[in-house]
Amino acid sequence: MSEQPVATRRRNQQHSGQPRRIPSQQRGRDRFEKILAVASELIESHGSDGLKMSEIVERAGLSFGALYQYFPDKSAIIRTLTERFNEEGRRCVEAELAEVTDAAALTGALANIADEYYAFFRREPVMRDIWHATHTDKQLQQIDAEDMEFHAQALLAVLVRLWPERDRSKLLAIARLTMQLIAAAVRYAVSLDPEEGDAAIALFKKMQGPDIGRLLLE
Repeated sequence: MSEQPVATRRRNQQHSGQPRRIPSQQRGRDRFEKILAVASELIESHGSDGLKMSEIVERAGLSFGALYQYFPDKSAIIRTLTERFNEEGRRCVEAELAEVTDAAALTGALANIADEYYAFFRREPVMRDIWHATHTDKQLQQIDAEDMEFHAQALLAVLVRLWPERDRSKLLAIARLTMQLIAAAVRYAVSLDPEEGDAAIALFKKMQGPDIGRLLLE
């Protein structure tokens, strides 16, 4: 079996629902960004299920030909927005984990990641809608799986650095489960009203620190 990381293998596959092309000229980039901005406004108003290419054409002041030049269907637009949000999340995770030097710092970094993701989804209703839609969309599920694997591998690198004597496969299992639990906690918290959501995240952080500590010290 190949030793190539799961996330890399998946990225090398061809996906449907991708943009036809990424423009290189300024005029094309401006049009590309305008399409995404209008789509975001529509998703915020009507949800991703209610997104219609005809409404994007009307609001953006484009022809269907101009729209289809960049995006073959609405799933390509949603995928592009999702991947952009994911890139922002990855930068957040990398920045937090880069500061980890010991077990205590790791616990703090994971708590910060949970806080930042929770705040991110609270302020981004578009991504919140798309995240909820992931349950029924196979393309979005694949993107989500790739993103989760990226985060797991980033955490694994820290765990291996701090506990080099531990079995790597066990550390990977801890890394994957930890990132899944953070995602699940954030999904649950954003489904609540803000006050209840804040309390849920606070409780999760209190539970997570001792749990991961016990696992790593076994």
